[in-house]
Amino acid sequence: MSYISSYYASSANAAPERLVLEGDHHCDICVIGAGYAGLSTALHLAEKGYKVIVLEAEKTGWGASGRNGGQIINGYSRDYDTIRARYGEDTARALLNMGFEGADIIRDHIKKYNINCNHSPEGSFFAAFNDSQMKFLERRKAIWAEGGNNETEIISRDKLSDYVGSALYCGGLLDKRGGHIHPLNLALGEAAALESLGGKIFEKSRVLSIDTGTKPKAITERGSVSAAHIVVCGNAYIGNTAPQLQSRFMSVSSQIITTAPLTDAQASALLPGRHCVEDCNFLLDYYRITADRRLLFGGGVVYSGTTPHDIEGRLSPKLLRVFPMLQGVKIDYAWSCNFALTLTRMPHIGRLSDTVYFIHGDSGHGVTTTHLLGRLTAEAVAGQAERYDIFANMKNYPFPGGRVFRIPFTALGAWYYGLREKMGI
Repeated sequence: MSYISSYYASSANAAPERLVLEGDHHCDICVIGAGYAGLSTALHLAEKGYKVIVLEAEKTGWGASGRNGGQIINGYSRDYDTIRARYGEDTARALLNMGFEGADIIRDHIKKYNINCNHSPEGSFFAAFNDSQMKFLERRKAIWAEGGNNETEIISRDKLSDYVGSALYCGGLLDKRGGHIHPLNLALGEAAALESLGGKIFEKSRVLSIDTGTKPKAITERGSVSAAHIVVCGNAYIGNTAPQLQSRFMSVSSQIITTAPLTDAQASALLPGRHCVEDCNFLLDYYRITADRRLLFGGGVVYSGTTPHDIEGRLSPKLLRVFPMLQGVKIDYAWSCNFALTLTRMPHIGRLSDTVYFIHGDSGHGVTTTHLLGRLTAEAVAGQAERYDIFANMKNYPFPGGRVFRIPFTALGAWYYGLREKMGI
C-alpha cells in the first residue's frame, strides 16, 4: 500500500523503498511504528548509542504523522487548571515545564539533520469567538509565562486583521514559539536521520504479536525482532498488536481539505502574517497557508473513525464560514486521518511489562507531544525514568460501556460542549 492520497503525499520528498522484515533479528531496542512517537523514540535512542530497529506496518509517516494539520502547537489537549484539578499541583507544574519541549525538539531535529519540511517559524494563533474564550486565552498566557514561555501576546479585536482576515473572531493569542511544517516530510527527514545513525526501518512489516517477557520479541508475518526492550507506538493504527491497549483509546478521524494555489494577494488577505490558526471551540477548526500558497483547512471529527463519503462537502461550509471570499475557489485535495482519543484527553504512556513500553493517545495534540514523549521514553529505557513516570503515573481509564457504547458516549459529550460554545459559556 502506498501513501493515502493527500496534499502531503503529492508533495513529499523522495524517500527510499525500505525492506520488509525477513528472518530473525536482534537489537537493543525494537520500536513498533514509524510515526512521530516511534521516530522520536528511536532517534533519541540512536543518539545515545543504542542499536534500534523500527517496524512499520505500512510506510514511514503513513498514519496521522504524515496527514495532520502540520501545526506546531504547544501544550496539551487539556489546560493547566484541568490537569491540576485531576492530578495535583506537582504533576501539573511538571507537565507545564515540559509543555514547550516537544516544539523545541522538532526545531532541533530540523536544524541538526537539515530536514527540508517547509518549516515556518512565524508562530501559532489561537482565535477566540467570544469574551469567555478570550478570558481562557488570557489565563493561558499567564500560565504559559510561569512555565517559561514569555513569547505570547494577546491580540485585541482592533489588531486582529493583522493576523486573520476573518470577521468571525473577537481576538486571540499569538504564540511565537509555535509554527508549522510539512508533516510527512518531517517524518521522512527524521527517518533518514535515524538511518544516518545506524538505525534500521522495515516497512510493510506489521507486528502480529509481542512477547512481553524478560526477553521480549516482536513477531511479524515473515520474521521477528528480539530486543532488550520494545516500545509500542502504533497509536490509532495499532490494531490487534497490543490488545491490552484497545479499551484505553478510541480511534477518531479528522478531515482536511486544501485549495488550489492562491495568489499572493489572496493568501495575504487570509493570513497576513502566515501564522497557523486554530480556534478555541471544543470541536475546533484549524488552518494555515502552505509553502505553495494553498489554504489547508481542517476540522470536525468522526467518532467512529471512518472516513466521510464527501470530505469536501463536509468541510467547505466551515471554510467559507471563516473565509467567505473563497467562494468558488477549487479544492484540490481532501483526506482523512485517525488519531487516538483517550477518555481523559491526555496522552497515555506506560509499561506492558518491565521490558515493553507504550506511547499513544495524544488526543489531537500529537505533533509536539509525541516528540516529547519519545524523548522521555528514551530516557526511561536508558535508566532515567523520573520524567517518564510523571506521565505514566497519571491515571487513564477505559471508555465506559466498552467498544459498543464508547462512540455514542463520546459524541454526547461533544454535543454538550458544542452547545455551551454556541451559548458563549
